[in-house]
Amino acid sequence: MAFSRPKSLKNLLFLHEVAILFLVAVTGLLGGLSAYFWHQNTAESVRINTMIYLTEQIRGELYAQIQVTIRARVLEDSHAFEVYPEYSRGISELFNELRQNSRSREADNAIQKLNLSYREIQIDMNNIFNNPYIADQFARIQILNPAFAQQMEGKFENGYHTFKDLLTNKHKNLGEMLSVWTKFAPFIIPIPLIIAFIIVLYTRQVMRKDFIRPIANVMIGAGEISHGNLEYLIEEEGVEEVSDLAAAINKMAIELVENRKTLIENERQAALGVLVPVVAHNIRNPLASIRATAQLLEHAEDQEEINESKDAIIETIDRLGRWVSSLVSYLHPLKPYLTEVKVSDLIDAALGLLINKITEKEIKIIKSGWEIQQLSKVDPDLMEQALYTLLANAVDASPISGNIKIRLLHTEDYIEINILDSGPGLPFEPKSSNFEPGPSTKRFGTGLGIPIAYKICQKHGWNLKFNVIKGQGTEVTINAPINSLSEVEASE
Repeated sequence: MAFSRPKSLKNLLFLHEVAILFLVAVTGLLGGLSAYFWHQNTAESVRINTMIYLTEQIRGELYAQIQVTIRARVLEDSHAFEVYPEYSRGISELFNELRQNSRSREADNAIQKLNLSYREIQIDMNNIFNNPYIADQFARIQILNPAFAQQMEGKFENGYHTFKDLLTNKHKNLGEMLSVWTKFAPFIIPIPLIIAFIIVLYTRQVMRKDFIRPIANVMIGAGEISHGNLEYLIEEEGVEEVSDLAAAINKMAIELVENRKTLIENERQAALGVLVPVVAHNIRNPLASIRATAQLLEHAEDQEEINESKDAIIETIDRLGRWVSSLVSYLHPLKPYLTEVKVSDLIDAALGLLINKITEKEIKIIKSGWEIQQLSKVDPDLMEQALYTLLANAVDASPISGNIKIRLLHTEDYIEINILDSGPGLPFEPKSSNFEPGPSTKRFGTGLGIPIAYKICQKHGWNLKFNVIKGQGTEVTINAPINSLSEVEASE
């Protein structure tokens, strides 16, 4: 059975179905032939045995009829005269049944000869009944002689033995055929199993080569592409449907690469569109102030005015330098170097940098939850910078002799940092997704402190949010999930 390589999944499934049907057909054929052979062999054996049995019955009935004929004639037995016709009818019926079981011309001829020999004997027996001279004593003695009966039977015996030899030979041939079948059956019966094994191996190989392996490669490629590896190309192999699917995914990946480049370029242009006005605004204003102050120098009347103008110019330049440095820090990509530290230690380090401001304004720091020993994986330098910015805002916003409450809360999933100042509240609502720096309430502020804090927290997987509470101040809440940092590391 020749198979061609399938060109589509439909052809592949059709091939598989044909292979299964072929296997079922071969198995059914061999099973049917085996059953048919055994049925025919059994039926033929029964038929031959039936014919042998009928032949023996005819022979027995014939011998009995001869004896009845002799007894009827010699002994003048009236009952024997009545029984004689019944034997003739019975033997005729047996011959008819014997003919019905015959399946060959040779057997028909043998039965015919056997029947003719019986008819000759029957003629002799009829003559015994009808010959009046047999009634004398000498004739009766002659009939009673065993040789007389043997002479009559001899006419039948030749045909009987010929027919029986024929049936015996047929039975012998049948046995030889059965012996041959029995001999080769152990080799014939496993044929369907061997064919089944070959078909299963072939169809499995075809399915594996043209469908299973290609679809597995498509799934692997789809996973790679879904994880951002858009340069990954799936091998276009297998049946048409799988090959077309691989080609479609490859085409989609190529288009995504092009679209990503376009999107990045568009985002860059959009970011520049937002950043350029901010940069222009924050540079133009200090430059205008420097220009105005420089113009005042031309009309300065004494050294004190010159010094004031000089200090104003230096102050403006320093402010511009700080803003540029903050902007670079905000735009520069961050890569945290994680280590395990206690959150309370980070807060204490940031407060240490603000100790002069806190002392100057006589601000009272109220701490709670400092007994928490849970370690967190953070970049101490970056997180200290973020906490410093948030605490500095709280110190600047709080009035003299005000309070700043710092609370740590430990739950099963995260550590919460809560900072509540006693100031008037932020004049704007900070948002983590807003690129544009917010307005600064400080004289020398850049407006980039909170965006930088947002960026650092996001890089660590922490959640930063602000809430203005009327009459109490601004509440800063940081949720640091305990398991998020390992996820951040994995994404780097």
